[in-house]
Amino acid sequence: MDQTIEREHLELIFAEALDRVDPYKIITNRMFLEGDVLSVADDKGDISIDLNEFDRVMVIGAGKATAKMARAIEDIMGDRIDSGVISVKYGHTEKLSRIRTIEAGHPVPDENGVKAALEIEDMACSATDRTLVLNLVSGGGSALLPCPAHAEVDGKRIEVTLADKQSVTKTLLSCGADISEINCVRKHLSNLKGGRLLRCLRPARSLNLILSDVVGDNPDTIASGLTSPDRSTYCDAVSIIDSYGIRDRIPAHVLKILELGREGRLQETLKQEEFSRVRADNILIGTNRIALLGACDKARELGYNVRILTSRLQGEAADAADMFWAVAQDEREWELLEKKPACIIAGGETVVTLSGNGKGGRNQEMALKFLQRLSQDESGGKSIHFLAASTDGNDGPTDAAGGFADAVALESTGKAGLSISEYLKNNDSYHFLQTVGALHKTGPTNTNVCDIQLLIVK
Repeated sequence: MDQTIEREHLELIFAEALDRVDPYKIITNRMFLEGDVLSVADDKGDISIDLNEFDRVMVIGAGKATAKMARAIEDIMGDRIDSGVISVKYGHTEKLSRIRTIEAGHPVPDENGVKAALEIEDMACSATDRTLVLNLVSGGGSALLPCPAHAEVDGKRIEVTLADKQSVTKTLLSCGADISEINCVRKHLSNLKGGRLLRCLRPARSLNLILSDVVGDNPDTIASGLTSPDRSTYCDAVSIIDSYGIRDRIPAHVLKILELGREGRLQETLKQEEFSRVRADNILIGTNRIALLGACDKARELGYNVRILTSRLQGEAADAADMFWAVAQDEREWELLEKKPACIIAGGETVVTLSGNGKGGRNQEMALKFLQRLSQDESGGKSIHFLAASTDGNDGPTDAAGGFADAVALESTGKAGLSISEYLKNNDSYHFLQTVGALHKTGPTNTNVCDIQLLIVK
C-alpha cells in the first residue's frame, strides 16, 4: 500500500464523520409532521406540538450549518411556514424557497450580520403567544448575528458599534482566547446573545434546534447561547480581558459597558430562573462525538484497529500536534493503544496564539507542526499519516478544511527547499501546505461540530 492510499483513507474517514452530522439528515430523521401534529425526537423525551394552537409558524436562525437545517425544515413544514430569515457565512448556502437567507461575515462580524440581527430581532419581537418559532442554531451564529449593545448612563447613551465588536473579536482571536472565552465577552456586548433572544420571543413557543461546535456541548456557549440560560457574568467577561492583558486593546467605551455590568447597573444575561418561565425547548441535534463515531465505523470498515482518544481536545494547536506525535511513536514501536494498522481519532477545538502575519488556521498549524516532528523521524515518517481538519470546511480565514502531514508532504518539502520552522514562526501554514500539496479542501460542508484529527500508524 503506497502513501497516497493512506491519505485517501483519511479523506474517506473524514467524509463519513461529516455525513454522520449532516444536519439535513439529522432533522429529517428526528422531526415529523403527521396531520396537524409536529413531533420531534429528543433524548430528554419526545416533543409533540398541535399546530392548531398557533396562528403563525416563524423560522429564524444563525450559523454555518443553518442553511442545511433550514432546507430540512422547509421540506418538513412546507407552506405552513409563514415567514423566515437566517444568517449564514458567505458561501454556506442552500436553495430555499420560503426562508430568506442573509450571507454575512465570520469569524469577524460585518454589516450584513448586523442587518440580519436587526431583522431577526424585529421578527422575534413580533411573535405572540399564538406564534410557533422554529429557531435553527449552529456554530458561527455568534459572529453571524451581531446585535451591538448600548446603555444609558447618567443621561448619556453609550453604544457598542460593529467596528467595536470587530476589534474585540480580532483581539480575542489573536491572543489565544478559546471559543467559550470569546463568546462570554461577545454575549455581554450583545442584545441577543446570552439568552436575550428568548426575551424578544416571549411569549411565543419556540423549538430551538442546536448543532454543537463547542467542546462539552454546553448550550450556553454554542453561538453564544442565543436561547439558553447563561452561567457567565459581566464579571467573567472583564476577568477574561484582564487575564490576557488586553485591556489597552479594547475600546474604552466597550470596557465602560462591561464595567457597568460588573457593578450591577446593567441587566445581566438570561439566567436559569428566568429561562424556566419561558416557553422554549432547546434540542441538541448533533455533536462532535457523533462525528467521531462515524469516523470510527469507517476506519474499521477500511481495516484499521480504532481508538477514539477524546472529543474534548483543547489548548494550543502546536501542543496538540506534539501529543499526536508522541502517540504515533508509541503506536509504531509498542502498539500501546491499538495493534497496527491503527487509526487514532480525536476531536475538539484548539487555538493558535499568533506571532506572525501569515495565513492559516488551527488545523493547518497542527498539521504543519506534526510535519515538523515527522522531519525529525529517522524513517522519514513512512508509516505515519495525519490529518487535522475543520468540519465546516473552513479552517480559520481560509478555503481549506485543514491539512495532511505524511511522508509525501515531507518529500515535497525537501524538493521545495522550505523551512518548516520559518513558516510556523510566521503562522503561515496555509501557504506552506499549499506548496507541498498537503491542504485538505472540501468546500463549505454546511455542518459544524468541532474539528477532527485522524492518525494512521501502520
